[in-house]
Amino acid sequence: MGTDADDKPREACGVVAMRCINKDAATYIYYALRAIQHRGQEAAGIAVNSKGLIVKKGLGLVADVISSEDIEKLSGKVGIGHTYYSIKVSKPENIQPQFLKTGVGDIAIAHNGIIVNSGLLITKLKNEGKNFIIESEEEAIIMMLADAIRSTNDIPKSIKAVCKELIGSYAFTLMINDRVFAIRDPYGIRPLCLGKLPDGKGYVAASESVALDVLGAKFVRDVLPGEAVELTDDGFKSTNIAPSINRAHCFFEWVYFARADSVIDGLSVYDVRKRIGWRLAKEAPVVADVVVPIPDSGRAHAYGFSMGSNIKMLEGLMKNRYIHRTFIMPSQAARDISVREKINPVRAVVEGKRVVIVDDSIVRGTTMKRIVSMLRTNGGASEVHVRIGSPPLIAPCYLGIDMTNRDQFIAGGNKEIDEIRKEIGADTLAYISIDGLVEAITMDKDNLCLGCVSDEYPVSIPGERRRFQQTLANFE
Repeated sequence: MGTDADDKPREACGVVAMRCINKDAATYIYYALRAIQHRGQEAAGIAVNSKGLIVKKGLGLVADVISSEDIEKLSGKVGIGHTYYSIKVSKPENIQPQFLKTGVGDIAIAHNGIIVNSGLLITKLKNEGKNFIIESEEEAIIMMLADAIRSTNDIPKSIKAVCKELIGSYAFTLMINDRVFAIRDPYGIRPLCLGKLPDGKGYVAASESVALDVLGAKFVRDVLPGEAVELTDDGFKSTNIAPSINRAHCFFEWVYFARADSVIDGLSVYDVRKRIGWRLAKEAPVVADVVVPIPDSGRAHAYGFSMGSNIKMLEGLMKNRYIHRTFIMPSQAARDISVREKINPVRAVVEGKRVVIVDDSIVRGTTMKRIVSMLRTNGGASEVHVRIGSPPLIAPCYLGIDMTNRDQFIAGGNKEIDEIRKEIGADTLAYISIDGLVEAITMDKDNLCLGCVSDEYPVSIPGERRRFQQTLANFE
């Protein structure tokens, strides 16, 4: 996690791929990355091919890393882009797109997800005599691809062969010389969609549909789980890379990660969040005067709760949108100030009121505890009730979310809800049920990854229980 004042799950990143008829690929990628900046705010990068590979990347937001002068230098018809949040330590060598100049040409990759068996793959490649620069899973994928292409001289067949070796989550964009691909794992854990630029100017793939909207592109379809799609001058060329028996879309995409104006796998994110709030109001009713969203992530959930409870929703908390990052503070007093710097109660809305605050999730509870206290002491609320639009987070995520330690969960260790309520200082606390969440998403439960709330995972992870299997002894 970032800091104890930034108590939210963090997603790994966002990816973009572009093929256009002119040499403006970098311009389109730049604006697409800006649209999905929320998926990663630590680093960004663009790689294009124009008689060779050209790459610009660095730590910071997209607009800080890529200048107008850079865009002019990044002249090419094909390219990929990446916006980054690291579940490891952020350092320059980890920034994507990652690339290698190989015997079969220049290969660059931008990856959203986690390869669970990357350690084994890296060890295998080392034993084969490969020399790594940073020992990343992306570097391993590039090396495997180069070997496969050298052997088969067939890029789609090589992508298929490499993907069969990968266990985990991946939605990645890939550029091999002047060919560009968008690839999604067989479970469809991370999102990826395709679009067509207006006036036949080209084709795009991106993590979220909002990136297409910004470019004025027409949404064509989602990349299917287990599919590799090449962006061509005429559209899209599909290759089935792996069978998709059961899908495992990450439920957090709809609960928190994606922008509310995106559509993920055919479902409006805003509508899902609104339904979550409505269902939460029915599952956990409360007598109160006002519903207050936690800005900005809890707004649609709160609107749904207001509709389901017939309690008016008002903006009782204001967010300072010019604060991008809270650094670790040396004292408790300084940490408290850092929270108030980000968010502040509107006394005219909450004073003397029974307040329901609605948010998407609680990880450690540190920020929620401070907000509850702030509403009482600074805002004058008479009661503070907390409602959460995801079930309690109880288990690590191994597939791309920065929640990798059971000790960081306030709901971990079979803790009772009332214990958590006392810890955050609320009058009442309720989470949506898993069944309620599934109903709100309107997707079959077997096609969702619910590992962090159910402690069962869609892929085999050592020491964890796999979905549909009753005991650890039944592991593959």
